[in-house]
Amino acid sequence: MSASPTDLPAPPRPADQIAEHVAAAQRLSELLPALRAVGERLIEVYRGGGRLYTFGNGGSAADAQHLAGELIGRYLRERRPLPAVSLVTDPSVVSCIGNDYSYDEVFARQVEALAGPGDMVAAFTTSGRSENVVRGLAEARRRGAATVLFAGGDRGGMPAAAHADQVLLAPANTTARIQEMHLTLLHLLSEQVDAWAAGAAARTATETHRTHHHAERRETAK
Repeated sequence: MSASPTDLPAPPRPADQIAEHVAAAQRLSELLPALRAVGERLIEVYRGGGRLYTFGNGGSAADAQHLAGELIGRYLRERRPLPAVSLVTDPSVVSCIGNDYSYDEVFARQVEALAGPGDMVAAFTTSGRSENVVRGLAEARRRGAATVLFAGGDRGGMPAAAHADQVLLAPANTTARIQEMHLTLLHLLSEQVDAWAAGAAARTATETHRTHHHAERRETAK
């Protein structure tokens, strides 16, 4: 027998949810060193001509798409588009793998086809226990790609963490708060990489200008 509306627990008060959000956000500074390391590694990937691949389920799939969009488009600055692919966006591929193999393989098989040494694979999951996420990260590591896990709560007993070079655990225990922290983290990561890419473009333009200027001076001196 299904529960009647009067039997369901009352939802947390909005004020309590906001307080929980603020408390989690205030602890995000604890993750800044690890987040900066992720950003530096991603910059190395881009310097080497590699790509970022992202994935997750449900709301975490949206976060995976969001990060790819920030990098291919722009965050705050004009700069070159950075190669990032979300493995959740092609329904033909996802449904084909899910139907012919299993849903547990939807990310691992795509990673096997696409990723390799010099790339980065970033997974979003609130629990760190989704089997398709675990397998996707494991395959990325086998392929020699750098691996990053965005999760939440306690790392103990989290199978996805065993396959991640860097683990960013949102300091929260409820799904909504974890996803809200993931959004902030992916924005901060986008800012770091965005600033690097824009700075690299500016340095290249300056060097090109200097080279042309020196060439013109040499021509004039002849």
